[in-house]
Amino acid sequence: MRRPPPGRGGMVYSTELGRMCPSCGKPLTYCVCKQAKTPIGDGNVRVGRETKGRKGKGVTVITGVPLAHEEMQALATQLKKRCGSGGTLKDGIIEIQGDHRDLVVEELRKRGWNVKRSGG
Repeated sequence: MRRPPPGRGGMVYSTELGRMCPSCGKPLTYCVCKQAKTPIGDGNVRVGRETKGRKGKGVTVITGVPLAHEEMQALATQLKKRCGSGGTLKDGIIEIQGDHRDLVVEELRKRGWNVKRSGG
C-alpha cells in the first residue's frame, strides 16, 4: 500500500464527521488551524469610495481594520445601521452602499483608530 507524503493526503470526508481539514485531520467544525487571524497592516484604517464594477453606483470601502472576522462582521453591521444603508463584508473589506465617508471616518475615530481617507 502506498502512503501519501507527510503533511499531504489523508481523509477528506467521513460519513460520521463530514468534511475533514487537510492540515490537522480534524473535522472542519473542530478545526483550529484555519481560524482567522487578525490581519496585520500599517496601523491605518482607510476609508474610500469606489464605483468600479458597480455600474456607476458608489460604495464606501473600509480597509485595514485590525479585527478578527466575527468582530469585523459586528462592526460592519453597526456601521450599516449608523449609515442607514446596506452593505457587505468581503475578504476583510467592509463595503457600505452610498457615499458615507465622513460619517464612517467620524465613527471609526470615536473607536480610537487612526483613520485616513483614501482616493479623491
